[in-house]
Amino acid sequence: MPTTTRMSRRAWALLLVLCGTIFLEGGDVAMLAVALPTIRADLGLSTGTAAWVMSGYVLGYAGFTLLGGRSADLLGRRRMFLTWLVVFLAFSALGGLATDGWMLVVARFVTGVAAAFMTPAAMSIITTSYREGPQRDRALLVFAGVGAGGFSLGLVIGGLLTELGWRWVFFAPVVFGGVILAAALRLIPAEPRPARPGTGGYDLAGAGSAAGAMLLLAYGIVRLEHGGDGLALTLGSLAAGLALVAAFIAVERRARTPLIRLEIFRKAAMVRADVAAMLFLGAFFGFQFIVTLYLQELRGWSSLQTAIALIVMGCDAVLAPLLTPRLVRRYGHARVIFAGFVLAIVAYGLFLPVGMGWPYLAMFPTLLLSGMAFALAYGPLTIAATEAVGAEEQGLAGGLLYTFTQFGSAVGISAATAVYGLAGGDGSPRALLDAYRAALAVPVVMVLVGAAIAAVGLRRRGGG
Repeated sequence: MPTTTRMSRRAWALLLVLCGTIFLEGGDVAMLAVALPTIRADLGLSTGTAAWVMSGYVLGYAGFTLLGGRSADLLGRRRMFLTWLVVFLAFSALGGLATDGWMLVVARFVTGVAAAFMTPAAMSIITTSYREGPQRDRALLVFAGVGAGGFSLGLVIGGLLTELGWRWVFFAPVVFGGVILAAALRLIPAEPRPARPGTGGYDLAGAGSAAGAMLLLAYGIVRLEHGGDGLALTLGSLAAGLALVAAFIAVERRARTPLIRLEIFRKAAMVRADVAAMLFLGAFFGFQFIVTLYLQELRGWSSLQTAIALIVMGCDAVLAPLLTPRLVRRYGHARVIFAGFVLAIVAYGLFLPVGMGWPYLAMFPTLLLSGMAFALAYGPLTIAATEAVGAEEQGLAGGLLYTFTQFGSAVGISAATAVYGLAGGDGSPRALLDAYRAALAVPVVMVLVGAAIAAVGLRRRGGG
């Protein structure tokens, strides 16, 4: 196994292009989150429609990531990456031209679907283009760190673009993505046409049941934040999603050329990494969502002030590619993952007693530690989720990881929102503060459970 992380200039250029894509995807989400209040006011959107502008993306992403990851293996990674990057840019432009809420919701849903195919393809290009060992680990750590940095910096970029006009939040990614597309056409290597499946053909029944199950489960999870409002629809969606999961398993067991080889779930290290990533991302985004509400609703900070305050969380964009690879080489990714969870527990725990008028310096340790925790945990989790998987299933492994992380994000935000709503009381400033404190317990619980799972992996690997 190679022991060097040295890469050629072309290899670095390819990685830069793929990192540009994940930066684009993360920044796109963050910019919209900052711009949404302005968009809502300008287009006169109802609260429900505004919520679905955000949720539509999550539905598309979570619903099709599993299918997207497998499609990269079956139909070609380069082809899937380039095709869906074009779709991503086209519907981002459509969002910028929207004149009504339904256009925005449709644009965001299709953009999420495009990301569901594009992101696992990008990740599988990395895992099949860079030699297994330190070189691949470094590439994955840089990729994960840039993605996280895209979200953090996207908050600030979104605030600045919104000042120019909210439509630039949609048009700017098109310009940036066009540059990435031009470079990708030159740098992503051609690949042999994937072998066509045998007599069983493509597993269309498996693909349909998987996409339907993921969509229904994601829809049910997103609706959790509505609490008792429409509870029957929420529970019905979750039940129907679980029923389709059972149908999918039955189909895959009988299929001659299954969409997903079910034996892959016997890889305990991969499953632990996926579940831990789900909990970590859910806690991170749930925490960030509640902090944003606290700063804007209770403290009265503007979207730009909030974005600048949170930029310290973007330290992961620097630490992940520079520091984390060294820590992984020295201590092994299992120890680094566990350390990331421990830092997250400390960070979110420090914010639990948040006060009505906390100065920024009182918040700074939590924001800094949460960014450091992300830098330590997320990149090594992507290594753990893919290292034991063969090259022919790297797209599937990436799809599984992103499916878990998207569901984690939805669960973290929805659960925190539901607790916040239940604890809101009479809506007075004191009641709202108590609601924020109650909601902040959600990310703390999630990282505590994640740390326990990471500790199991640490013990089984002997720390390596």
